[in-house]
Amino acid sequence: MNPQEQELQYPWDQTLPEPGHAITVADGVRWIRMPLPFALDHINLWLLRDCIDGRDGWTVVDCGIDRDEVRGTWEAAFQHALDGLPVLRVIVTHMHPDHVGLAHWLCARWQAPLWMSMTDYTLARLWAGSSVPDASARGSGPAGEAAASHFARHGLVDPEAQDMIRRRSDYYLRLVPDVPRRFHRLMHGQEIQVGGRAWRVIVGYGHAPEHVSLWCPGLEVLISGDMVLPRISTNISVFDQEPEADPLPLYLNSLKAYDGLPAGALVLPSHGRPFRGLHRRIAQQQAHHAERLADVLEACAQPRSAHDLLPVLFHRKLDLHQLGFAMGESIAHLHALYFQGSLTRTLGEDGVYRFQRA
Repeated sequence: MNPQEQELQYPWDQTLPEPGHAITVADGVRWIRMPLPFALDHINLWLLRDCIDGRDGWTVVDCGIDRDEVRGTWEAAFQHALDGLPVLRVIVTHMHPDHVGLAHWLCARWQAPLWMSMTDYTLARLWAGSSVPDASARGSGPAGEAAASHFARHGLVDPEAQDMIRRRSDYYLRLVPDVPRRFHRLMHGQEIQVGGRAWRVIVGYGHAPEHVSLWCPGLEVLISGDMVLPRISTNISVFDQEPEADPLPLYLNSLKAYDGLPAGALVLPSHGRPFRGLHRRIAQQQAHHAERLADVLEACAQPRSAHDLLPVLFHRKLDLHQLGFAMGESIAHLHALYFQGSLTRTLGEDGVYRFQRA
């Protein structure tokens, strides 16, 4: 446990749900975990006891990626974690594969509606290819031809890395092969009833286009999705579909929406363990990004590309999956300083953007 983690409180300590089983974390709220084939090897999903139109059952929050192993773990959860009751509704916090990947399967299996923000639903439909028959025109964020060109403009020109990124053009589609054709829109400030309790929608930006978190005042429970994580920092990236984006200020400003929540709130994150210490963790993240921005500004005493800055921002070896997100995050930090006027930007004769202290 790193020093920052020690400043948080973990009510369940090292206890984790067994595959296909649940841990009750609040009245009517259960925690299950699904595997991921990455360095970040899990996602937390949440079961909320519900009753809709007189039918007892569960609302599921987030889904996992579409892989046989995850479907099998879900089947075990249906047997062991639902008390023999059906899934009545599927809520997805945002459009990243580990959250929306199996929404189509869960919704079809239980004839349950999908609830999601408009922007993330639309982008998931687009990236899953349901409305774009030409695979080369689909986005994939950190992978594919467009991503390779985007990262090349920011200094990642190594032929082997470029080739590997290009060859992963089906990255999103493999994990999210389909998205339900209909959905129920979630919006900031909206209040939804789950099992007789009110849950308020808190929308955040920067990590995903329109990320949904859920706050229940009656339970003092926050389902934070990826907006607040206990151990790792939330990825904030600039990808090819919005190459001039400035997401880091959007993310940091979004965290202000949690200012009024009680200090003792139980935070249910998508990765890591449930914890208390919401405001401390937000302060840690604000300090982290302030430090990284200062490091970037110092490094840009001479012209630097986003690729040049990877060793400044990341002090570990990056695998291919991590490399795409690391490049996106490096660009995000450069853009934050560039758009506030602290850096200038030039496009070199080699086609690479370099940034320098103004």
